[in-house]
Amino acid sequence: MPRAFPKKFRRDMVAVARKAAAPVSRIAKDFGISKSYLQRRLKIADVEDGVRRCATQTETTELREAKKHIRLLEQLVEILRRAAAYLSQASLPN
Repeated sequence: MPRAFPKKFRRDMVAVARKAAAPVSRIAKDFGISKSYLQRRLKIADVEDGVRRCATQTETTELREAKKHIRLLEQLVEILRRAAAYLSQASLPN
């Protein structure tokens, strides 16, 4: 599992990269990270800062949880529908 960098470290590397004083590959090398990791952190920072319009990580997590809850509710509705159909069949006179 990759190691997690502290928030301050991530903020610092994004700030340096945004200044564009050097190429991204050079900045990544100076921080001891891969170029792709720095590019990914720049995209994430753009979303979180509102520069790029996309769902933030918090919104994505909330959406995933909401979808799980919707699936559960749909299953409950289906169970209740089947139970109602069964009970209505059982109450019919023979």
